[in-house]
Amino acid sequence: MVVFLSTTGDVLDERQQAAFERFIRAGKGFVGVHSATDTEYEWAWYGGLVGAYFKAHPAIQSASMVVENASHPATSHLSSPWTRTDEWYGFRVNPRAKVNVLLSLDEQTYDPGEGAMDGDHPIAWFHEYDGGRAFYTALGHTRESYAEPDFLAHLEGGIEWASGGGG
Repeated sequence: MVVFLSTTGDVLDERQQAAFERFIRAGKGFVGVHSATDTEYEWAWYGGLVGAYFKAHPAIQSASMVVENASHPATSHLSSPWTRTDEWYGFRVNPRAKVNVLLSLDEQTYDPGEGAMDGDHPIAWFHEYDGGRAFYTALGHTRESYAEPDFLAHLEGGIEWASGGGG
């Protein structure tokens, strides 16, 4: 499995991109965390894999999320709504039509600023893509996230699913 943990910009050259595509097509998994959607804007295949590209975010603040799929390993432990503090990403295009949404932001519980998505704001999702599996969560900007049991269980469940286990 490959994990992009808070990557930004153009991180792979053409040879590495081709190898990554072969890896996913061989049935392997990908996990993108937080700014993985702020990565490889010029590589359309990657955009399909990660599910969306970053548009904007407001200041770090508390917000509530709706658990849309409570049976997935990344969300089965969560209560809905799930409220926490993070940097909340908005995306250029809503990915809902192409992915399975796990969590969505309740835009009425925070100030989304330029990252607003007209009330339908997916923030974590998964899907099968080009022979492999992809899980993405926009959560995980703050250092404190990595000490939160619920966030760590969310991330662990996404890794489990992307590696071929669970759900």
